[in-house]
Amino acid sequence: MTRFIVRRLLLTIPVLFGVIFVVFAAARILPGDPCRAQLGERATDAVCADFNRRNGYDLPIPVQFTTYLGKLAEGDLGASTKTSLPVTQLLVQRLPLTLELTVYALAFALLVGIPLGIISAYKRNSPIDVVTMMVANLGVSIPIFVLGLLLAFVFGLLLRGTPFALPPSGRLTSGVSIRPLVEVWGLQALAGPPRVLLDFTSNIYSLNALITGQWNVLADAFRHMILPAVALGTIPLAIIARITRSSLLDVLGQDYIRTARAKGLPDIKVVTRHGVPNAMLPVVTVIGLQLGGLLAGAVLTETIFNLAGVGLAVYDAITGRDFAVIQGFTVVIAVVYLLVNLAVDVSYARLDPRIRLS
Repeated sequence: MTRFIVRRLLLTIPVLFGVIFVVFAAARILPGDPCRAQLGERATDAVCADFNRRNGYDLPIPVQFTTYLGKLAEGDLGASTKTSLPVTQLLVQRLPLTLELTVYALAFALLVGIPLGIISAYKRNSPIDVVTMMVANLGVSIPIFVLGLLLAFVFGLLLRGTPFALPPSGRLTSGVSIRPLVEVWGLQALAGPPRVLLDFTSNIYSLNALITGQWNVLADAFRHMILPAVALGTIPLAIIARITRSSLLDVLGQDYIRTARAKGLPDIKVVTRHGVPNAMLPVVTVIGLQLGGLLAGAVLTETIFNLAGVGLAVYDAITGRDFAVIQGFTVVIAVVYLLVNLAVDVSYARLDPRIRLS
């Protein structure tokens, strides 16, 4: 197992290099001048020449790429040319929200999608199966921006003043605030990577509130995440439900399932103990792939629900040609995506002992 993990980690190096190269090249191929995109009417030729010199944009592209790789190897993601803030600081501010939203959306997709797929396979060709698959197909067909606006309209406007009303935007209700971990634990003097880690965790509001016992903040943060998570997680939910149904139907036709039934085991135990565990392998693969879709879909979801996460930051960086922010956020998200897929591969041996990862 250790050899497999080390080998996979080594294989991620060329993948990351490819991602960095493609993003670096694409950012500079896009039409538009970063100086004029950020400075607007103030961008005279003299000002732009000074802007390009200060940021190294006047150098040949290979030199810029080599310089960027050197800084990246030192852990320096650069600084935003628009705000002058380090990209690391922007990540600490923006990435926790996107990760929190992704976790909520994935939890919603798994907790609803897998049971729907199991029920649909167990009740094959029944009215329940037909309705379940109709819901799944509907979930795949509705774009995120349409579903998000509908949810905000229904739960934020039509049901306003009722027990079913939910916040249509923002991260916390006005007047509700969360205390950072360094303040709660009296670690204001802390610096370096430990401080960055604590600040990052503090910006994951649900985790922060859970650790520090701020229950009112936890409840409020959860309510604000329901609509965005449902909008973002509906498409993965539908895909997971369909894959679960298909995989479980294939497993239920195997000889060992017929043998278990012939021995007199209750049908529900045959499905849950013998069928479901063996049907999870393709489902886990799809879950890992869907993570990339969730991170990508967060751009629209965060815009609709006014959430200041990675999506809005990347959108602003692309429109403003802020190369450092685009590259830094892409590299970090790519690392997260690769680590999740590594965890998926490692989980295969747990789900199916016949698989030997070594």
